[in-house]
Amino acid sequence: MARPHHHSVYVVELHKDVLYDRRFVAANPRFDRFLPCVYVGATGLTPEQRFANHKAGRQANRFVRAHGLRLMPEVYAVFNPMPYRAALQMEVELAQDLRDRGWAVWQG
Repeated sequence: MARPHHHSVYVVELHKDVLYDRRFVAANPRFDRFLPCVYVGATGLTPEQRFANHKAGRQANRFVRAHGLRLMPEVYAVFNPMPYRAALQMEVELAQDLRDRGWAVWQG
């Protein structure tokens, strides 16, 4: 039986070396250097499958491919699973919430 909702938001912790990228830093002018650098995305796959695809270069975000360390389910698991449109909206809202807290965020 198919799951009625199978989309998810996910958060990937990025290595601090991402801060050497001018585009990433420019997108996060008010970040706190003591807080995590992350990528926030939405997917119809499991977060684990999507992270593996990023690292393998399949439909990959360049920051996740080069600097992705691990998934952070402690940040996103409570929201999943959800319908497609809800996942897209939650991606935007979660990314903004983390930015507001001082995290450096790149959103997919």
